[in-house]
Amino acid sequence: MIVIVSGFAGTGKSTLARKIAERFNLKYVSASAILKELRNKSMEEVREKNEVNKEKDWWESREAGEYLKKREKDNSIDKALDEELLKIIEEGNVALDSKTMGNLSRKGFKIWLKASAENRDERVSCRDALKKGECMDKLRERDEIDSKIYRKLYGFNLGKDLQEFDLILNTDYLDEAEVAEIVMLVLEKTFKK
Repeated sequence: MIVIVSGFAGTGKSTLARKIAERFNLKYVSASAILKELRNKSMEEVREKNEVNKEKDWWESREAGEYLKKREKDNSIDKALDEELLKIIEEGNVALDSKTMGNLSRKGFKIWLKASAENRDERVSCRDALKKGECMDKLRERDEIDSKIYRKLYGFNLGKDLQEFDLILNTDYLDEAEVAEIVMLVLEKTFKK
């Protein structure tokens, strides 16, 4: 069983992928956590140590902004991450959150989570203990640079080229329990067949 949850930051992809992993007894993998580790380590070191930094608000920090600009200039970081994620998918029995794997992997049940900029800002602000409204510009910048990187590397438009996805769900009017309930029902029915 392979489930890939994609979406922009603040849509609930990590939360949902973790819940799917728990429910179906799958390995959970967070692409953004691995990407964060790659800022200071090689893929071999990340794989070897098997530890993921849990800094809550790191993606909205100044250091993360500098890292984003570095990734924009040096796409090898994203390429290494995506190659590793494809290997993990090949092993199977995984629920992972990744912005790219829904478009790149030929395997798995793929979910795209949507949410408005306002809701994403509110969720990230609450999650990372920031002031509401403080994140919106950072989220937009991340979206633009990530989209540019993936378009350059792989030729797809992040959040627009959704034909590869099996389920597209707008999370604006749902809480995380409702999102999980809907997705679990779909997954149970899909994998029962």
